[in-house]
Amino acid sequence: MKRKENHTGMCAVEVTLGLIDGKWKGVILFHLQEGRLRFGELRKKMPGITQRMLTKQLRALEGDGLITRTIYPEVPPRVEYALSQTGQRLRPVIDALRAWGIEHKARLEAAQAASQKPKITRKRAA
Repeated sequence: MKRKENHTGMCAVEVTLGLIDGKWKGVILFHLQEGRLRFGELRKKMPGITQRMLTKQLRALEGDGLITRTIYPEVPPRVEYALSQTGQRLRPVIDALRAWGIEHKARLEAAQAASQKPKITRKRAA
């Protein structure tokens, strides 16, 4: 499922985001930083993803050369996913996204907490 795009004229950020676009690819890459994972293990780590979407995203990441898929000849067959060498080179990008997300989430939560503080109203003397 390798994309046959012409990258001529595209900025480097467009090329990178084209590979990790969407809601789930970055999350999959993040979890695969732990090491090899089976389909079911990935699914447990991402309860909001459907089986169909996970399959689609894994195929796209494999097609783009970011992950590897290893099938073991067992009954039932065991399939494991891991970051490829190219996918390993995305670690700093995924880690930077995670760090930014942690900071941003904290700012959002602080702003929300500040807006929910009870307001003191004073009665004016008549």
